[in-house]
Amino acid sequence: MSLFIFLFVLQAIVASALVGVVLMQRSEGGGLGIGGSPTGLMSARGAADFLTRATKWLAVVFVVLSIALAAIAAETSGQDSITSTLDRSAADPLGPAAGGAPPPAAPATQPVTPAGDDPLADVTE
Repeated sequence: MSLFIFLFVLQAIVASALVGVVLMQRSEGGGLGIGGSPTGLMSARGAADFLTRATKWLAVVFVVLSIALAAIAAETSGQDSITSTLDRSAADPLGPAAGGAPPPAAPATQPVTPAGDDPLADVTE
C-alpha cells in the first residue's frame, strides 16, 4: 500500500510539472521567448527544444505511472468477479409467478389531516 501512495504522489508531482511545462511553451513554438545569444540553451530555440523534450518525457512518465497505478489497484482489490459486488438481498422483480419470493406487504397508511394552524389547509380549488 505504501508503494501505491508513493507512486500516486509521484504522479501528482509529474502531472503538475507537465502542466507547468506545457503552459510555458508558446503556441508558435518560440519557447519562453527569452532573448540572448542565438545559440545555446537559453535562446528562444534552445528553450523551445528543451521544453519540447521535457514535455515528451514527462508525458511518457505520466502514462507509465498511470499504467503502474492501475495494475497495483487491480491487484490489491482482491475481487475476482463483478458479481461479488451485487446486492443479493433485493426482492425478486418477477414476483411469485416466476418462483421468486412474494413481495413484502405494504404498510398501512393513515389519512393525512391538515393541521389547524396551517394557512394553506383551507385553500380549495
